[in-house]
Amino acid sequence: MTSPKAPASKAPCKPDRAFPTLLLELEARSTWNGHICGIDEAGRGPWAGPVSAAAVILNPDDLPKGIDDSKALTEKRRAVLEIDIKTRALAWGVGFASVEEIDQLNILHATGLAMRRAVEALAHPPVHALVDGNYRFPLPCAVTPVVKGDTRSLSIAAASILAKTARDRLMIEMDATYPGYGFASHKGYNAPLHQKALQALGPCPEHRRSWAPIRALLEAA
Repeated sequence: MTSPKAPASKAPCKPDRAFPTLLLELEARSTWNGHICGIDEAGRGPWAGPVSAAAVILNPDDLPKGIDDSKALTEKRRAVLEIDIKTRALAWGVGFASVEEIDQLNILHATGLAMRRAVEALAHPPVHALVDGNYRFPLPCAVTPVVKGDTRSLSIAAASILAKTARDRLMIEMDATYPGYGFASHKGYNAPLHQKALQALGPCPEHRRSWAPIRALLEAA
């Protein structure tokens, strides 16, 4: 009589991706004596509305649970985490650069301006900033660019949530001021509804005149 075969062992499940941690913040603290903040932006690509940025100094002893890249979270989850981050963080700040500033400076420099305003809004001045992306923006502290930082750094991920929720809220308010464009749904990004509204209504004051599709509409008018 043969003995029953042992069930095949299953390989441990691996997560689809890595989640942000405080490793980069801890590494920065080994060099810099003081507060380390994470910075991210929202709204660099839309046709309308400002660009926003947020800076966050997390308390390593009181971290909100579930912080992740804002793009990986639902709107409902972002709203809950926004409150949690603002309540538990050592400091947080949000800054905007207007449509006029985007058109005047270009989107890259306007983004840097929004980031500077976010840093200046912090209750505790940071000595070093971890900034999402590969560009070293001129800020009131030392800067380390972090490619895909919102998936690697908890501070940057927290900043991505605050920047996104702050801008989304403003775009919903803008929808009431400029009805018909659908700002509450697409937040100023390219979308079929947005394209149809632009064809029917033309650009409103919150459209970025330096963007090629908006400039083309103005030139054709």
